[in-house]
Formats: sequence, C-alpha cells, structure tokens
Amino acid sequence: MSDRIYLSPPDMSTAERDSLMAAFDSGWVAPVGPHLKAFEDGLCAVTGAAHAVALSSGTAALHLALLEAGVGEGDRVYCSTLTFVASVNAIRYCGAEPVLIDCEARSWQMCPNLLADLLKRDAAAGQLPKAIQVVDVYGQCADYAAIEALCLEYGVTIIEDASEALGATHGQRGAGSIGKVAALSFNGNKLITTSGGGALLTNEASIAEHARYLSTQARKPVREYLHEDTGYNYRMSNLLAGLGQGQLSRLEGMIKRRREIFSRYAGELQAEGVSFMPEASWGQCNRWLTCLTLQDAGCTSLELIEALERENIEARPVWRPMHRQPVCEKYERILNGVSDRLYETGLCLPSGSVMSDEQQSRVIAVAKRCLQM
Repeated sequence: MSDRIYLSPPDMSTAERDSLMAAFDSGWVAPVGPHLKAFEDGLCAVTGAAHAVALSSGTAALHLALLEAGVGEGDRVYCSTLTFVASVNAIRYCGAEPVLIDCEARSWQMCPNLLADLLKRDAAAGQLPKAIQVVDVYGQCADYAAIEALCLEYGVTIIEDASEALGATHGQRGAGSIGKVAALSFNGNKLITTSGGGALLTNEASIAEHARYLSTQARKPVREYLHEDTGYNYRMSNLLAGLGQGQLSRLEGMIKRRREIFSRYAGELQAEGVSFMPEASWGQCNRWLTCLTLQDAGCTSLELIEALERENIEARPVWRPMHRQPVCEKYERILNGVSDRLYETGLCLPSGSVMSDEQQSRVIAVAKRCLQM
C-alpha cells in the first residue's frame, strides 16, 4: 500500500532543527529563557498584537484569556457552535456556561445577525453575557466589523479564538490581534507547531503581565515561594519556543503552499453539488484545511472519506457542532441550520504544506472517481 497521506502533518526543516539546537546549546532548558521572549516577539510581529504570552497549549491560552476577561462562576459566554471542543471546555473551566451561536453560510463564521438578535433579547432581560468568544474557524476571521459594532453597542468583551487562524487577516489586522484578548494554538496539526503549545495575545500590557503571572503558578516575585492566587503550570518551555522560532520564520511560505493546495483542489474538483468554504471579502484565509461540502453530488462526504481511507489517505468530517455534542446538550443554542448542514455534508481534505504535487494528485484521483467526474 502507498504511504499514508495525513490531513495536516507538521512541516519541519533544517531551520527548526537549527533553532531548537540553538536553544538547547544555550543551556536554557528550563521553561523561561531568551528563545521564549524572542518567539513571543515574533508572534507580535506576525499578528500585530502588542503582547504575546507563549503557553503549553491553545486550551491553556483560551482558559487564561477567559480569566483575563473576568469570566467566572455562573457567567454566560457566547461561543461559536462550529468549533473544536476546547473552545467550550475552556469556558467550563471557569465555571461559566456557554451559549452556542450558529455560523453564516457566506463565511462559516459566527453569524452577526443571530448575535444581534441574542444581544437584544438578553439586554432586555438584563442578562448580557460576560464575553463573546468568537472562533476563527478553519483559518478565516469572522465578520469583526459587524461583531465589534454590536459588542461596542452593548458593552460586551470580545475574546478571539484564533487557534486555527495564525496568518489570516481581517482587513489590515492579523488574526489574534482582535478583541480584548486572543488565543493561538500550535498543536501538531496547525500551520506551525511547537509540538503542542499555544499563546495568549493582547494589546494591553497589564493583561499580558497578569497572564504570565498566572501561567507560572502565580508565584510572587520574592525570594521564597509565595502564592496569593490560584495559578497554573501553563508556560511554554524555552526549548519548544526555539522550535517555534524556526516554524515562525517559514510561516509565509507555509500559508502560500496551503493556499496553492486549496486552489488546485477547487480548480480540479469543480462539479455539480461540490462547494468549497468561501473566502470572506473582509480578509485573507490561511486555508489551514481545505474544506468542502457535497450536496446532491456524485457521492456523500462520508463515502468520499471512506474511499480516501481505503487508499490510505486521511480525511475528516467538518467539525461536529458543539450543540450536537453530548457534553453540551444542556446548553442554550441559537441556530439557523448552517452548521448542521456543514457537518452533515462537509469534509476536510489533506492540506498540509508538506504535501507534494504527487500526493495531491492521489487525493484528487480518488475524489474524482468517487464523485463520478
């Protein structure tokens, strides 16, 4: 059988090896060191955020982002329903309750119209949310022009879950620089990876300083071990930050390659009933994954996934919405049917920047057979 083609494997080069070994050779093997600060500075340069705090995971970044937004026990937080479960898990870590909002067809991101209706309803009832956690799904920014206007009108804080969106843009702003605080993920399947890892981003120095404090067990800066608050062991290590530096130096090329892969799929798999995730007019998508829907096409999304698997090719369904997850069954949801349709008809094709033209040809050949093209 041919070698397996994975959905989004890590893209490593000599740049990452050299950067990691430089961190190793520096002697800074313990968590905090010069490569950590340099990686954070690099993230600020790429995203446009003023401050970055590198952490052990994207989920840790979301957790701290929510805490820095003041979310606590009994609060309500609006959240996109089309997302990975970490988005709602982090809300529950704070003792808060997610309210799940559907997406819009034109971008697959949180629907501003549903958000407007919900804010109006909850304002009238005197129960506005503590924050709105907007997820930039599949590497595309949400409609922040509309969302920010609504949040300004009602005085509600925006948390940007940019876990999948490093390098994407909304106008002139980079994903991760929008809202009061934001989170990135460097999990092994993301555009860049630190073998896990994540980062909290903000434009407020006080938030970054406090997040660093919480992420290092809330230890006071005194000689003895003094703790006045509950902290977390969330800080990224200097070694992994060195790896991240190497990855970050190649980010532009990785995005270019993923967008090339998307363009080829979209060009060669044009057929009745086949639709790809649209690129919104307000910015550029990083095309983390190539996502498409099959509706009244030559096969179903599940049939295509199974056909690819028989050829040792990994593909996945579009995110199962949170309102369809057993762990979220008790939470309020505001729906329009879009995320349900995307889940029932959608899939993600192999999209990693290490994918060769020959590997993509294998994927396309299987898809054409299944779609009867």
